Amino acid sequence: MADKLGPEKRHAFVHNGQKVFEWDQTLEEVNMYIELPKGVPTKLFQCTIQATHVSLGIRGNPPYLNHDLTHPVKTDSSFWTIEDGEMHITLQKREKGKTWSSPIQGQGSLDPYAADQEQKRLMLQRFQEENPGFDFSQAQFTGTCPDPRTFMGGIRSE
Repeated sequence: MADKLGPEKRHAFVHNGQKVFEWDQTLEEVNMYIELPKGVPTKLFQCTIQATHVSLGIRGNPPYLNHDLTHPVKTDSSFWTIEDGEMHITLQKREKGKTWSSPIQGQGSLDPYAADQEQKRLMLQRFQEENPGFDFSQAQFTGTCPDPRTFMGGIRSE
């Protein structure tokens, strides 16, 4: 049932008509997907994940993605992999349930409607996690959705 509440699609950050990366999120992590240049051996790519910064590039060259993250991450449980010409970076949120508007500070933020939908989806994930016997996949909010980080078992903490 929890899979029904997972990300439905990836958000894309496009700059000057070119897709830079795609991303999605769950309660616990933000995932970035970056299509890698063809013809470069995968062992030459490097990625560095710090608590508030990520960089990606080809060894011996300046990084082509070198930005601050929107929110801090847990570096000991964040990682990256390469599969089928795509780098997948998994960033473990330091604040579980925090809704990110973008993984990269100032780059490709969600519009207000998409951000609201993302917060509602994460809140339903939180309900599902706290009540595993129920199916919240068809639930809808009327009015304002509470912040998934501060909602605790039906009582909001301010």
